[in-house]
Amino acid sequence: MIGEVIKNFLRFLVFTLIQVSIIKHLDLGIFITPFPYVIFILMLPINMDKGWVILIAFICGLIIDMFYNSLGINAAACVLTAFFRPWVLRLYAPKGEYDSSSRPTLSSMGLGWMFSYAGTLVLLHHFMLFYLEAFTFSGFFITLAKVILSSMATLSLILLSQVFMEKTSVR
Repeated sequence: MIGEVIKNFLRFLVFTLIQVSIIKHLDLGIFITPFPYVIFILMLPINMDKGWVILIAFICGLIIDMFYNSLGINAAACVLTAFFRPWVLRLYAPKGEYDSSSRPTLSSMGLGWMFSYAGTLVLLHHFMLFYLEAFTFSGFFITLAKVILSSMATLSLILLSQVFMEKTSVR
């Protein structure tokens, strides 16, 4: 139990540091802003209590908001992601259900499942994030382009990090 908490905390630290020290300073144009820190919420254990997942997501988003000076939009998007996570897990559940100790990772669930699971939640997260940031529907299609392109970039980074984590854990 303590080992899992430490692993999750270290994972949170690493993804937060990558987000605020590297990704934040990348200039990929106005339409692409990846937020790979979301993987931390996605990788929490499947059997973790929904209330804890929402609380952890809120804290994670709030910390990102402090670095981005974004007045709570990351926290709101993370809470929404955590709230819908159990439904998305049920939507993509394998036929034999999940193992009680399983974690939603590329190595344990496969590429197709991870792409669907992470893609759905990343799209939901980014939709909430970018529309709260815009706070208007007047530029609906421009914001939608940001949502789609940023989601694709984020999902690519998430899958790449999953491959990297899998390779380092094998060694």
